[in-house]
Amino acid sequence: MEDNKKFKLVSSKKTRYLLPNILTLGGVCLGISSIKFSIDGNYSLAVIFILFAAILDALDGRVARLIKGTSEFGKELDSLTDFVSFGIAPVFILYFWELNTYGKLGWAITLIYSVCCVLRLARFNLTKISNQQLWKNNYFEGVPAPAGGILILMPLIFELSGLELKINLKSLTPFLTILIAILLVSKIPTLSLKKISISPKTTVFILLGIGTVFISLLFYTFQTLLFFGAVYLASLPVSFFMYRKQSQKESLETSEEEHEDVL
Repeated sequence: MEDNKKFKLVSSKKTRYLLPNILTLGGVCLGISSIKFSIDGNYSLAVIFILFAAILDALDGRVARLIKGTSEFGKELDSLTDFVSFGIAPVFILYFWELNTYGKLGWAITLIYSVCCVLRLARFNLTKISNQQLWKNNYFEGVPAPAGGILILMPLIFELSGLELKINLKSLTPFLTILIAILLVSKIPTLSLKKISISPKTTVFILLGIGTVFISLLFYTFQTLLFFGAVYLASLPVSFFMYRKQSQKESLETSEEEHEDVL
């Protein structure tokens, strides 16, 4: 009887499955709308909609786990949404902004990025981690689609920020797009925050940090995106060495266990 009286955040089974999927579908709408805004020449709103899509992508999975509404349907829907919002929309924004000036080469670069993104998502769906290697849940294999979708927009975001550099970042758009496409399908380990645990003692500081980021995005949207884009790129070597260190530690422990078994 007591088990049946346990408190549930969302009591209805249908609601538990529906709510995360509504958030996911919201991401699709934001991604498609960003393409429309880029066609209209409203690139600032197009970038903002991609940002909102990334926020929803970060929330839908967490909400699903929180209310126990995870499902295979939701997993597949999330991947399809990621492809639209981060594999098609961002590169189309770039195409209408700059890549179209390169003619057929610009269109080829657009296709290359989208293909790399869908390959990255397909690989992610097939990735399974054994119980003996649960530490790998702290890493992605390659740059995740939402991060890639925002990173390729950095030249446009820089222009929208109003900052000035001697280097013409707009001319680097094709090279940056190809580079991010390669990082998507690469096997470079990148940090994942999905499985991170937060202790009660640090909750207040985490909330203050989130609040600070929110205020920064509200008043200095594009400058804040540039900052976090640079921080993310700088974190890639750190992720690689952290993964390598953990992998070497696991190999050492495995070899010691095998040695003990032999003895």
